[in-house]
Amino acid sequence: MAPASMNALKTRIKSVTSTMQITKAMELVSTSKLRRAREKVLLTRPFLDALSDTAVSLLSSEEAKGSPYLTVPTTGRMLYVVIAGDRGLAGGYNQNVFRLTLGDAPEDAIFLPIGKKANEYFAHRGLTVYTNAFHEVDEFGVGCAMRLGEMLLDGYIKGEFSGVKLVYTEFTSMMTQTPKLLTLLPLTLPEGAKASDLELYEETDELLARILPDYIGGTIYGTVCEAVASENGARRSAMNAANKNAGEMIDALSLHYNRARQAAITQEITEIVSGAEAL
Repeated sequence: MAPASMNALKTRIKSVTSTMQITKAMELVSTSKLRRAREKVLLTRPFLDALSDTAVSLLSSEEAKGSPYLTVPTTGRMLYVVIAGDRGLAGGYNQNVFRLTLGDAPEDAIFLPIGKKANEYFAHRGLTVYTNAFHEVDEFGVGCAMRLGEMLLDGYIKGEFSGVKLVYTEFTSMMTQTPKLLTLLPLTLPEGAKASDLELYEETDELLARILPDYIGGTIYGTVCEAVASENGARRSAMNAANKNAGEMIDALSLHYNRARQAAITQEITEIVSGAEAL
């Protein structure tokens, strides 16, 4: 092999090695963020379960029958709250969320994106966006979730939406993240839910008006925590796979380079011996 080709192999090996250093650093960062995000998920799940049980008990009472939160409005369009990531390099994390959303959404649906990638995706395709106020997932805290919950309930009661669905990614493990679609409004009772025997000392509508913003906002915040953990888990897996591929590529390139160098040395020795015999 010519020296130029050997130099090209050395350059290629150096380039892949530099890329591998970057992907290793990104894997370490994702692992650190995943650990914190996972702890937040585990802390929020019991709170959301308790909040959900309270809402179900209230909605399954006799006084709650006929509540506007349990009936489908005759006006408005379906709204999809879509939670994606702020960055790429996370495998199919973002695309899986978008695929699930568009696979379920009717043609006249409107969207409320949370995260940079979600905002860019719907803006690029010219789809109807309700608001792009929630541009970054990393900055989406409890206050944002509660404000969004009140916004959704207000729009639903006014008839702006025929329903509200939430699309996010559920964190199962470091290796498994599952896209989910959850119906927020109208509120539905789980199958087999029995009528509650709660004794209410206030008007049901007043109780619902106080509890439901916390329930909807808490649900949104919990799913954002799930989505953040899923994004970091997906990025960690993607960077781990990139590291393995880079290592295999370096091994293959090194083998080609060593063979080429050995062939060049053998050729030089042969030329030297041939020249000596000619003398």
